[in-house]
Formats: sequence, C-alpha cells, structure tokens
Amino acid sequence: MQSLKGELVYLRALEPEDLDLLFEVENNEEFWEVSSTSVPFSRYILKQYLENSHRDIYEVKQLRLVICENSGEAVGFIDLFDLDPGNRRAALGILIINKNNRKKGFGTEALQLVSKYCFTHLGLHQVYANVGEDNISSKLLFEKAGFTVAARKKDWNLVDGEYKDEITYQLIN
Repeated sequence: MQSLKGELVYLRALEPEDLDLLFEVENNEEFWEVSSTSVPFSRYILKQYLENSHRDIYEVKQLRLVICENSGEAVGFIDLFDLDPGNRRAALGILIINKNNRKKGFGTEALQLVSKYCFTHLGLHQVYANVGEDNISSKLLFEKAGFTVAARKKDWNLVDGEYKDEITYQLIN
C-alpha cells in the first residue's frame, strides 16, 4: 500500500515471523512504563495475538503495524488503539526498539504515515497520544510530527512509587 511507504520506512502488517521480536519487546521491562504493562507475556499468548492480528480494526478497535526500514529490517512498532468510530478518533503509540535507530527520522515518518492513513483510509478526524511528562524524546517526536499539546493530566501515572503527569498530544485533520 503506497500510503504506508515513505522515504525512510514503510509500515506493514504483523506476520507470524514477528513472534520473536514481539516476545522480546513485550517482555522488556524498559518499555513497560510507556506501554502501561506490568506483567510478561507468554509466547503462547503472543502467538494467539498474531493469529488474530488480521481481524478488522473496526471489530477489535486496534491495529499494530511493524515499522521497517526500506531495507526490510523491522525497527519498531506503531499501534492504533481505542478506535472510536463514532467520534472518528484513535490513540497512537510508537516504539523504535533499538536506541541506535532513534533520532534518525524513522519515528517521525512512521507517525506521519499512520496519521495520513487514519485520515485518508479510516476517515478519522483526529489521532492522539498520551506521553509521560518526563519522556522528552517522545514529546519532541510528536511535536516534530505536527501534534500539539491538548491536555496535561496531573498525577496520572504511578511510576516507581511516584505520581507523574501525562501529556495528551493531538493531531486534528
């Protein structure tokens, strides 16, 4: 699909071969704070998830795409979730897995591609993302991709015994 291909990256559907990468990411405690996860996932559960990943976004209200360099190497994931067709909006989450692949434009282009996909193919009016106040890299990423701050939720997330604010970024078509 042309709308999911950029100059640096393309976005593709999950494949059964992504099981090992998905297992590595979902069980990496370093990512749990940004994914609101607090327990590990088994290969069995992730395999079931992959087997059902073909289901329609309007049915399951979510879609996970793999961010690939144009060489084909998977560098991350971008998620659409909490799809609300009635209000024509969805939440976004993004992860560039390896720190060496960050700040190379992959994330910015992936956000732009998925946002355009949401507006053009899904008919959404807006996409939004929730970012921890101290996640400077993600805040800069969303701002670079054209998102603006819509709200600050005070003491929203309890992280390591300390409450932290969360910022909501929004992109309106």
